[in-house]
Amino acid sequence: MAIKLGLDAKLYYGTAGSTADTLINNVKDVTLSLTKGEADVTTRGADGWRLNVGTLKEGTVDFSMVWDTDDAAFNAIKDAYFDDTAIALLVLDAVGGSGLDADFSVVNFTRNEGLEDALTVDVSVKPTYSTRAPSWTEGS
Repeated sequence: MAIKLGLDAKLYYGTAGSTADTLINNVKDVTLSLTKGEADVTTRGADGWRLNVGTLKEGTVDFSMVWDTDDAAFNAIKDAYFDDTAIALLVLDAVGGSGLDADFSVVNFTRNEGLEDALTVDVSVKPTYSTRAPSWTEGS
C-alpha cells in the first residue's frame, strides 16, 4: 500500500484558463471535498430499497494561509476574491501526483485574528465558469 502524507501534498496556483504551475508554500491544512448530486431511480423491483445514481460532481477546496501581504500566492488569492475573478488551482496528493485541476472562484476569505497567533486566512474555493472544465489528474 502506498501511503501518502499530507505534508507531501501540493497546491499550485496560476492564471485562469490554464493549469496552475506555481507552488503555494504559504498554505497549511488543505481539504479537497468531492461530492455528487443524486437522482432517485427507485422502482418497485427494488424490494423496498431506495435506489440512487450519482449526477453532477461538485468540488470544494478549503485551506488556510498565513496573512502575508508580501506573498505572491496570498495576493493572487486575495485579489481573486475581491476582484471576483477566477484563479487556476491544482490540488495534488504529491509532486506529479493525482488531484483536481480547475479554475476556481474564491467563495470564502475569512481572516482569523487569534490573540496569541499570527493572522491567518481561511479560504474556500469552488470550480467556476471557465474556458476549461474541471478535470481529475492521475499522476504517479
